[in-house]
Amino acid sequence: MESKISIFLPTSNLCNLLVLVFFCFAACPSLGRLSFNFYATSCPAAELMVSNTVRAASSNDPTIPGKLLRLLFHDCFVEGCDASVLLQGNGTERSDPANTSLGGFSVIDSAKRVLEIFCPGTVSCADIIALAARDAVAIQAGGPAFQIPSGRKDGRISNSANVRPNIVDTSFTMDEMIKLFNSKGLSLDDLVTLSGAHTIGLAHCSAFSDRFQQDSKGKLRLVDTSLDITYAKELIRKCPAGGSSTSNTVSNDPETSFAFDNQYYGNLLAHKGLFQSDSILLEDGRTRKQVEEFANNEERFFRSWGESFLKLTTIEVKTDNEGEIRQSCSFTN
Repeated sequence: MESKISIFLPTSNLCNLLVLVFFCFAACPSLGRLSFNFYATSCPAAELMVSNTVRAASSNDPTIPGKLLRLLFHDCFVEGCDASVLLQGNGTERSDPANTSLGGFSVIDSAKRVLEIFCPGTVSCADIIALAARDAVAIQAGGPAFQIPSGRKDGRISNSANVRPNIVDTSFTMDEMIKLFNSKGLSLDDLVTLSGAHTIGLAHCSAFSDRFQQDSKGKLRLVDTSLDITYAKELIRKCPAGGSSTSNTVSNDPETSFAFDNQYYGNLLAHKGLFQSDSILLEDGRTRKQVEEFANNEERFFRSWGESFLKLTTIEVKTDNEGEIRQSCSFTN
């Protein structure tokens, strides 16, 4: 196994890489079950095929990076990073109402089809999800580029009952988020860092419409007073009362909607966090300092993103006989 991970940032150096390597092996117990350049012999062009698929899809639809990131989160937080979220059928994770708004499935399927042509039965759907999410951030959205290990197997179990208890609700308190993240082996720092995924992507109005109200005369009343009043008015304009709050969407980041940068944290400082679970990162003393640091130092956010993303993609991975390499990502073999 290659024993290093490279994060390509403007001022990265050997010392930073050594610190990152130590951090990853100490903090990611599942990492030892995976390896870097896992497909170097069995399918040398595997990562290139995935990245080319992501690039093509994202060039036609700029919302793809956000969709792939969200797909990864919903996969890894439920049953671990095993592509269980891709399985179709009644009672599966994918059928749960909390997952009906997920996207990016076609990108994973497209990459899988190409890989099955050139390297049949070799590359797992679980690895494709992780690689595609990483590449979407780096290639299309302008975020950091780094290596992640592969070797995940695809799970055989997908149960809708496991979804709700294992994903973050936008109305969660800080304590609820910390408890959930800790159960996945993720720290408070990881929580703040991975929340930065909201620098891209879209959200349905129904996910935040309870933060404000508008009376019959059009007067605005903030239910959540941590929200900037001008921003709330803009959200009401995009999500009018009586409108279809389940279909209307707005950008998670109103400033740089399709760029992976540190603007999300700047938005929090301006009280323009879209979700209650966003705004609370600034309001809570346990996380405020990290929000401020990321808002003022994009490179630091990028470096932390690489570390936390690595931990995310190694949650409860399945290897060897614990899983399989699906022929189709939507169905078990």
